[in-house]
Amino acid sequence: MNKSLFAVFLVLTGLPSWQGSSVYASQSADSTVMIQGFHWTSWKTAPWWGEVGKRAGELSRAGIDLIWLPPSSDSLSPEGYMPRRLELLESGYGTAAQLNAAVKALHAAGIRVIADIVVNHRVGVNGWADFSAPVWGADSVCSDDEWGKGTGAPDTGKGFNAARDIDHTKPYVQDFVKSWLNGLRGNVGYDGWRYDYARGFSSAYLLAYNRASAPSFAVAEIWDDFSLDNTDAHRQASVDWLDSVNGEIKVFDFTTKGILQQAVRAGEYWRLADANGRPSGLMGWWPANAVTFIDNHDTGPSSGRGLKESGRALSPEKLIEGYASGPSHGGKLKENAWSFPSGQVIAGYAYILTHPGIPCVYWPHFFDWGLKEPISALIKIRREAGITASSPVTIVRAEQGLYAAFIGGKAAMKLGDKVWTPGPGWKPAAEGPGYAVWTK
Repeated sequence: MNKSLFAVFLVLTGLPSWQGSSVYASQSADSTVMIQGFHWTSWKTAPWWGEVGKRAGELSRAGIDLIWLPPSSDSLSPEGYMPRRLELLESGYGTAAQLNAAVKALHAAGIRVIADIVVNHRVGVNGWADFSAPVWGADSVCSDDEWGKGTGAPDTGKGFNAARDIDHTKPYVQDFVKSWLNGLRGNVGYDGWRYDYARGFSSAYLLAYNRASAPSFAVAEIWDDFSLDNTDAHRQASVDWLDSVNGEIKVFDFTTKGILQQAVRAGEYWRLADANGRPSGLMGWWPANAVTFIDNHDTGPSSGRGLKESGRALSPEKLIEGYASGPSHGGKLKENAWSFPSGQVIAGYAYILTHPGIPCVYWPHFFDWGLKEPISALIKIRREAGITASSPVTIVRAEQGLYAAFIGGKAAMKLGDKVWTPGPGWKPAAEGPGYAVWTK
């Protein structure tokens, strides 16, 4: 869907420029607040499933109602992103029984659970492509894979040179993935999916898998190279992908992350409003399908604040490090590759937790950085103000040193050091370094 077609469902009101304009009409009153329930080295805390399960009540009380868990199948790499035996739910995070117990605890606390699904690529048990559980032949590997012995069709998406690219045109591959996802739903109790490396194969197959498994929530990793010089093209690429799946699968709003972290880093808050007065990330064009976030396991640190911030903005295939191309490969992807400025993290949460889209909290920020209380307070404000994925935004200031906006009629917020207040009738609700929030 190009920008002109958004007029069909984004009803614009107010002024034609950003001053005082209302962004869009309601699309979907989705009030989900989610958390990424792991980080890159969570597997070192064994069993991680037990750690997640015991936090269920704490998460629920904070207002979080959906959690994204890491890949739960057997994997060559302990992080789970080099799947080996898909049917074996024994991983670096714990046993199948421990996983089942964690999911039951989360459900009992009223939290839906989504699994990280990695089906773009696989590794063999001992060699290049000796696949087991399930057993697949050389025709399941794309003909242009680095292995050189794949007899399947050419890859329908981007390559992944650390493992064998799977040929999703094969009916038996499609049948397995559909059956496997339905088995995870029925046997483990997963409510939905986070699709890893969704650029790796055609979205047509992912849509078919999604429809066959009928998740209550699904989001894809659409991570393209980001440039501050062309942010509209970046969010348009996300919109194009959303169009290709009929809007049935949400995507992570990498555009908002890139713009927001530059804005808080340099005080360039003018970046947060586009030429039409809308939020300048994906949330400004298709908020109901934009999952906003500050950091994740790839972009941010696993724990602590001391890691060096990086200004890099690379897509996943450019972050591969240490993987050999042969049977003994076993490296890791870089973590902390594109982290949010550490001193401004809570200001970032003040933005995404008061704005449309579906906000996703990062586990280390919540539990390890001492930010549980301010994040919980912001979630409470969101809940009480009735802010949803499609709440309207009126941006009133977007300039060097200051961003200010009204959201949904019952919340107002600002970023930056300049003085601004929403006026009479508003009461302070939250305040911290670089941000303030009011309610009415």
